Amino acid sequence: MLTLFAHRDYVRLFAAQVVALIGTGLLTVALGLLAYDLAGAQAGLVLSTAYTIKMVAYVGLSPVAQALVQRLPRKAVL
Repeated sequence: MLTLFAHRDYVRLFAAQVVALIGTGLLTVALGLLAYDLAGAQAGLVLSTAYTIKMVAYVGLSPVAQALVQRLPRKAVL
């Protein structure tokens, strides 16, 4: 399994994925803190609304983005 890290392209892809996951985790924590700071006792409602909007955006924009990206050359997208 460690032989995968001998390939430079794979290491770059793996590092980018790790950075993206860290960013997503930090966003989750930051949204929770922001909701508590803004709403206090109503933080649960604010946070659930924010996460719902986030998920609807992912689900709604993914097919559109996929349709647009399919028209581009694969090498340029990757």
